Amino acid sequence: MSDPLISIVMRSYNEAWALKETLPALAAQAYAPFELIVIDSGSSDGSQDLIHAASPAHFIQITPQEYNPSRVMNHGMRLAKSDRVLFLNADATPQGPNWLRPLADALLDKKTAACFSRQIPRPDCEAVFACDYDRCFGPQRESSTWDHFFSMVSSGLRKDVWAQRGFREDLQYAEDDEYTRWCKANGYHIRYVPESVAMHSHNYTPAQARKRAHGDARAFAQAGSISAKDRRWTKTVLLGLLSDARHDLRWCRRNKRLSEFLHALRIRWNQRLGKYTGFRTA
Repeated sequence: MSDPLISIVMRSYNEAWALKETLPALAAQAYAPFELIVIDSGSSDGSQDLIHAASPAHFIQITPQEYNPSRVMNHGMRLAKSDRVLFLNADATPQGPNWLRPLADALLDKKTAACFSRQIPRPDCEAVFACDYDRCFGPQRESSTWDHFFSMVSSGLRKDVWAQRGFREDLQYAEDDEYTRWCKANGYHIRYVPESVAMHSHNYTPAQARKRAHGDARAFAQAGSISAKDRRWTKTVLLGLLSDARHDLRWCRRNKRLSEFLHALRIRWNQRLGKYTGFRTA
């Protein structure tokens, strides 16, 4: 018997450089059949030609100004024919032909609302961000002990759970964190699926790192995910920066990349300031 249909929703914006690897990697998956739904935010780098060549079931084009992550993901969920829907960012490249099946299988459990893949950084990933990937997805990942962790980049959702309550469209950041916290609060499971692997990373500038941290923190505060004591300058900036520096120094030393430690400190300083201001402006 053939496998049941799986829907895959992809968000893209000027990532032709990655789509040249991501789309063939999807086509090479051992699992079939699947439908591809692509929502592109006005790419102008040749991405649209590559997407058309992949013959998606749906190809939705919006302007960059129209982009809202929750709205896009809710739209993709509505278009999906399958009751199991996978999400893959255009710049997240499946590693090997077995990316899809472990995610699809994890969603067979009706109590599993969402699942997410292991992510590995790209070869050019700077040390400060490679350290984060190790902490979130590595063999001894710290994220398993955190209050909550989820990444939408390479993931899957059950449509019947989503139908009860989709992504909050008033949030511009951290919408996946807020949604999966809601799932857990309502008795559903969130599963990490390390057998499914995608390559994905970003080398943010200090300004970009601050903006991202600000947006995430503001969304966490809006969603009520952060207590008042966790928003204090001492904990958010001072103690947070010291903790980050300890992790980065240990990672850089272990991986013989100590020359990148000062750069890591600069990124962390900007992230911590962005986080604090995000909490304060919510």
